[in-house]
Amino acid sequence: MMFTKEELKQYNRHLILDKIGEDGQLKLKQSKVLVIGAGGLGCPILQYLTAAGVGTLGIIDEDVIDQSNLQRQILYSFDDIGKSKAQTAKKRLSRLNPFIKFNVYKERLTKENALSLFEMYDVIIDGSDNFATRYLTNDAAVLTNKPLVYGAIFKFEGQVSVFNYEESATYRCLYPTPPKPDESPNCSEIGVLGVLPGIIGSLQANEAIKIICGVGEVLTNKLFMFDTLSMRQMTLKFERTESAEVEQLEDDYDFFCGIKTAEIEISLVELEAEKEKYNLLDVREYWERETSHIGGQHIPLGELSVRYKELKHDKPVVVYCKSGIRSKAAISFLKEKNVDMICINLNNGVG
Repeated sequence: MMFTKEELKQYNRHLILDKIGEDGQLKLKQSKVLVIGAGGLGCPILQYLTAAGVGTLGIIDEDVIDQSNLQRQILYSFDDIGKSKAQTAKKRLSRLNPFIKFNVYKERLTKENALSLFEMYDVIIDGSDNFATRYLTNDAAVLTNKPLVYGAIFKFEGQVSVFNYEESATYRCLYPTPPKPDESPNCSEIGVLGVLPGIIGSLQANEAIKIICGVGEVLTNKLFMFDTLSMRQMTLKFERTESAEVEQLEDDYDFFCGIKTAEIEISLVELEAEKEKYNLLDVREYWERETSHIGGQHIPLGELSVRYKELKHDKPVVVYCKSGIRSKAAISFLKEKNVDMICINLNNGVG
């Protein structure tokens, strides 16, 4: 039999649904989907694809669960704090559908593992939250000829598209060059409405099911945009361009996206070992400072343009924030003002 008696019960509403039926459900059962990231977008993607009966789901995420994740990453609970996202997601999803095979990769997607991983799957879904991973994912999908379901969120707005499907446009056609790191901060820097990734992730799962089952109109050469505050939605059309051609992976995607720069950087461990050599500048918000800090002057990034003359010049200054993005923006501003001091970025911030 194509399905066991228990599977027939599990997938009854799909089996009686026109345009899905037994043929579509069998396609789902035989399909293999890799989900990049088990965070805000990854949680609804994984839940709905597990429920839908995708036969093999790959989950790649090196991160562990933080309390701040619980506002939107609905696979996890308070008791899961500190545990692996990928492993915890598998445990929770296995209870939802015991007929699914899960491949867990507790690692970061890199240029070293991307191509070999992508070759093993039929559809790639990008649930990442940074541009370096998005460009890497796009390029690896092109080189392995895999359809890529894209989603992104920003505060109250989200977007969805499908790239590299049946010779369609790619992510690079839409965004040929990455923005500067300080121009598009992630949700750890600016926040995000908790329900937004649920909406966008569900739409990504929907696109994956359409691709697998061969039904509906796939979001190729279109960017769907949704605003939760106004409930407005818009679909932007775009074309495949020369940027779609990818011959090889970039040498360093962090450098390509400006995350890794020629600026002087220091790690938190290195700083703690020789803290007396430096002045510190915290450019986070007041509420972040109240939660925790490692000392030094506190001037939020938004106030730096009118308060930079308050800075001490007797030692090199280590600028820090939560993740290292706002601190880079602060250093860029100070360089533009020709401030006479050595500025050092705290790599990856204070977490």
